[in-house]
Amino acid sequence: MTISIGDKLPNAVLKTRTEDGPTDISTAEIFDGKKVVLFAVPGAFTPTCSMNHLPGFLDLNDEIRAKGVDTIAVVAVNDVFVMNAWSKANDAEGKILFLADGNAEFTRAVGLDMDLTVAGLGVRSKRYSMIVDNGVVTALNVEDSPGQANKSAAGALLEQL
Repeated sequence: MTISIGDKLPNAVLKTRTEDGPTDISTAEIFDGKKVVLFAVPGAFTPTCSMNHLPGFLDLNDEIRAKGVDTIAVVAVNDVFVMNAWSKANDAEGKILFLADGNAEFTRAVGLDMDLTVAGLGVRSKRYSMIVDNGVVTALNVEDSPGQANKSAAGALLEQL
């Protein structure tokens, strides 16, 4: 079942990269007591993700944070090393929290997974953005196609804050 506005995010463990290397980070650590913008991409370094989706959140970072957002995070069904390389390649360190959901456990738990095995990509995340206030989803924008980044774009989300 797909998560909806008003639902609390499920407990899950993701991975992120710190100075000490790959580190587990729980959804409680990310979302509890905070206002968080989370966006998801089908894959790091893929064309729409790298050329359209991520750049918007980098460009509008200050404006989004000015609306009371504590954290801007991106999640993908990629490993922590790929997510770290994507962060570095886009000069996004310290601006966006990159979260690896390597086994799609979080993605499946929120019901936003899709099967792209026909394209050789396996299980991936649908493209979406959400606003999460103290662990509760207050806005959710899911794209109809993984190649689109309109509903879930940073500009569209900024208008919802």
